[in-house]
Amino acid sequence: MRYTPVALALSLAFAVSASTGLAAGSAPNPQALALATEGRAALEAGDTQGAIDLFEAALVVDPAYSAVYVDLGNAARADGLQGKAIHYYREALERDPENLAAISGEGEALAEKGSLENARQNLAQLQTLCGADCMETLDLAAAIDRGPLPRVVTAEVAPDAGVTAN
Repeated sequence: MRYTPVALALSLAFAVSASTGLAAGSAPNPQALALATEGRAALEAGDTQGAIDLFEAALVVDPAYSAVYVDLGNAARADGLQGKAIHYYREALERDPENLAAISGEGEALAEKGSLENARQNLAQLQTLCGADCMETLDLAAAIDRGPLPRVVTAEVAPDAGVTAN
């Protein structure tokens, strides 16, 4: 009984802090926005690792800035890491299920991996959300038409003739 007021005060504090977290606006932190903009410029210049570093720094500054996950997915795709890109796109979709760029990016990564049926599901979702003529739909349709990326063949190394066994 004597802990009831304390328990009520703590539960009220948790409820208020949780509700303010949910009610927070979607405007990103200005520093995170600047880092993400700089990261996009680095990605355009072909510096994927520099771009990834900047995007990750933006997430450290503002973990709620979900558009950065799409940028990280784009950078991972540019590096040929479609599986990692799909992870980032799905992270963005968890935060915003109707994010057209994330749906399109995930579909393009799926198509590049060879999962054309799943990519077509994303295409159908995009056509429902924004129509057949929006840029994301057209980009995904083009990626599906291109099909999967060629598989990278590993190099075989022949043993050096000068090396002897002990």
